[in-house]
Amino acid sequence: MNAEIIAVGSELLLGQIVNTNAKFISKGLAEIGVNVFHHTVVGDNPERLKKSIEIAEQRADLIIFTGGLGPTKDDLTKETIAKHLNTKLVQDDDAMDSIEAYFKRTKKVMTENNKKQALILDGAKVLPNDYGMAPGMLLQQEEQYYMLLPGPPHEMEPMFTQYGIIAIQEKMGTIEKIESRVLRFFGIGEAELETRVESILERQTNPTIAPLAANGEVTLRITAKHTSSEEAKKLIDKTEKEILHLVGDYFYGYDETTIMAEVIKRLEREKLTIACAESLTAGLFQSEMASHSGVSSIFKGGIVCYSNEAKVKLVQVQENTIEQYGAVSRETAIELAENILQLLDSDIGISFTGVAGPDKLENKPAGTVWIGIARKNKPTKTYLLDLASSRNGNRVRTVKYGCYYLLKELV
Repeated sequence: MNAEIIAVGSELLLGQIVNTNAKFISKGLAEIGVNVFHHTVVGDNPERLKKSIEIAEQRADLIIFTGGLGPTKDDLTKETIAKHLNTKLVQDDDAMDSIEAYFKRTKKVMTENNKKQALILDGAKVLPNDYGMAPGMLLQQEEQYYMLLPGPPHEMEPMFTQYGIIAIQEKMGTIEKIESRVLRFFGIGEAELETRVESILERQTNPTIAPLAANGEVTLRITAKHTSSEEAKKLIDKTEKEILHLVGDYFYGYDETTIMAEVIKRLEREKLTIACAESLTAGLFQSEMASHSGVSSIFKGGIVCYSNEAKVKLVQVQENTIEQYGAVSRETAIELAENILQLLDSDIGISFTGVAGPDKLENKPAGTVWIGIARKNKPTKTYLLDLASSRNGNRVRTVKYGCYYLLKELV
């Protein structure tokens, strides 16, 4: 079964509210094996809604509408669909009893237009609204299905979960399960990643693979269908193994994890502590680390040494090091990392020094960054970055690269 979701409401197009309903419904449909290929948003206009329905009918078996079931004149979803399908609206007595009971209970005056909310498409299966007035419904016309749900999420979500999904499953033959897994990569661009796994992408059918790049990272979502969840997971396992064989060096975790969370896990596993000296990142690494609960067992602390004076006074970098090599240099990164390790008696010291931008510093272009990683009884390692982002983008990516190199160090 293929589905399309049509959200009705001019407020969505004006940006006054976010269309969270489509995301919620799509996730629920995926769990029962229904494909969602299109999301549509249309304003409170009957002609445009009618055209959206006609388009959806050509590419979906199930069309799910959210919004436009209320009592006001601009709530026109039911009326437009009824006219389009050449059917009539009839009163649902249970819905009307519920509406009347609400007004009696709250001692409010029930206006005539509230009766509109009890109308349903003739022949439709009613989906009760336990948290509002307007019921939902599911109507079948030949091989086409039309589901109408209220717009407010606090009404729509429980209705869809408790009644809508069951109603759809009753109409389906074999129920497929859809399982997904996200593989997260850092240190490789989207184009290069796709090139390396091109042979797998070209022959994908089930599972399917969807690349996505965001915030300097790349993810691959592997999605498999099967009547058995366990068999779907086995299909994903096989594809994951093939992918990691090609690009496993850049892989750091699954699903909703973050690269910082993985660093913390490794440090906790190895029972190692870390301290940080930050120049251009100005505390961003420490802030990211401290946002995770329980981090006090591995995080000793850090120093923000933005100015050269702070580097010298607080982290004890030699003045002649900065004079000879500059603040943005391999030598300064080494001293920062080694000194913060000693000052805070940690197992690992990490440093960040560079040019956030947009202007040059020490005749070095924006995006020039040195990262130092010092460990007790081991040679200090340094990494040079040449970033090309905005000022804050460079700072964010610098922290992520620091995490990436720490993961390599902690293998």
